[in-house]
Parts: sequence; structure tokens; C-alpha cells
Amino acid sequence: MELEIKNLSKNYKRKKAVKDVNVTLHPGIWGLLGANGAGKTTLMRMLAGILEPSNGTVLYCGKDIRSNAQYRSEFGFLPQEIQFSKDLTVDNYLKYMAALKNIPLEETQERIDNLLQILTLTDVRAKKIVKLSGGMKRRVGIAQAMLNDPKVLILDEPTAGLDPGERIRFRNFLAQTSKERIVVLSTHIVSDIEDIADHVMIMKDGELNRIVRAAEYDDLEKLYVSIFMNEEADYEII
Repeated sequence: MELEIKNLSKNYKRKKAVKDVNVTLHPGIWGLLGANGAGKTTLMRMLAGILEPSNGTVLYCGKDIRSNAQYRSEFGFLPQEIQFSKDLTVDNYLKYMAALKNIPLEETQERIDNLLQILTLTDVRAKKIVKLSGGMKRRVGIAQAMLNDPKVLILDEPTAGLDPGERIRFRNFLAQTSKERIVVLSTHIVSDIEDIADHVMIMKDGELNRIVRAAEYDDLEKLYVSIFMNEEADYEII
């Protein structure tokens, strides 16, 4: 199983938001680290198949994701922002999303119950989502992304709005469930990924500046700062 990104670019009128990204992803956690405006969200939206690239392709198991039914059924996505209906409760929203993902009805409730427990949302399952805190809404979004037990999980700033305890629980959850799936987690916060990512991809100005394996950096914060301060660091692109 692999997700191959080939010469992927996205151009807007006055800006090239993503510039010729090339990388092949295998199972494990891939951190996508970069400052706001580095191109992370644009890249994630192309990986999700909801934004048409200006150039290049994304292949899942050798097939273009834009015409790949297997990818759509094995893919989960948490966008940076989710608009929730003002009338739906947590439970009803997840049942609705399960139906959209073609999850068998007899499996739906068990999956929802399991995710609500993992994400500590059981006590609010009957509440309307719009009345929840920002952190709880984020966890509901994570739950919908995980409903179909995806083989490829794309998470755009998943810890935004989570308190420190929630961040730790979420990182532990990802670490426990990532061995047989490709997880791409974007963030501008080093601590979100430094202890769990197998690889860290660093973006700057729309380019994939470098990729480092977890075992190859001693201080990710130092590396990250050196790149964005245009200083030299003792790391090589791999």
C-alpha cells in the first residue's frame, strides 16, 4: 500500500501555492510541518481529491485518486474547518456520515460507540454539535474521519482547539492505530508530531523543503527554526 505524490503543484493567479511536490508515502505517521501559509492545507486538499491540481498526480496503489473508487472507500479526511448543521446531534451526525461512507447499518452503531469512547465524547452524544466547545467539535470531526477505518487518513491541523490533555490522548490514539494505515498530519506545532511521526515533511513557501526520519533528528524544533530562519542545519534531504 502506498500513496505516491508526483510533481504535484497548485497555481493561483498571483501565487504558486504548492510547487512540484514529490514523495511516496507508506504506512505510518507522516508529519507535515510548516508555518501558516506554507502550502500545507492546499496540499492536503489535493490529497483529499477536493482540489484539482494545476499539475501532477496523486496515485493510490498505482491508480489516480480522481478516478479510484478504492481510494474513496478507504480514505478519511479531517479538513481544517468543518461546517456542522445546527440541528444535528453528535450521534445523528455520525450516523449520517456513516451512511455517506456506505458503512453497513449493522456495523454503524458499534463503530460510533467505539470512537465516542476513544475520543471521550460519549457523554455528549445526544447534544447538538453547535453547542459544543471548539475542542469537542474538533473531536467530532476526527470521529467522522475515522468512521470507515480508513487505510489513508489525512488530518489538517487536527489538534487545533484541543486542550493539552486532549492533545496527548489524540497523539496516543494515532500512535496505536497507525501501523497499518498511512496517516498524514499537518501542523505548525512541533510538539504535535515530534514524538509520534515516523517521518516529518517540512514545507516552506509551497515547496517540500526536506523529509527526515524520526531516528535522524535530535531536535526537530531546532531544525524547523533553522529552516524558517534561513540558517544552515546539519541535516540532509532524503
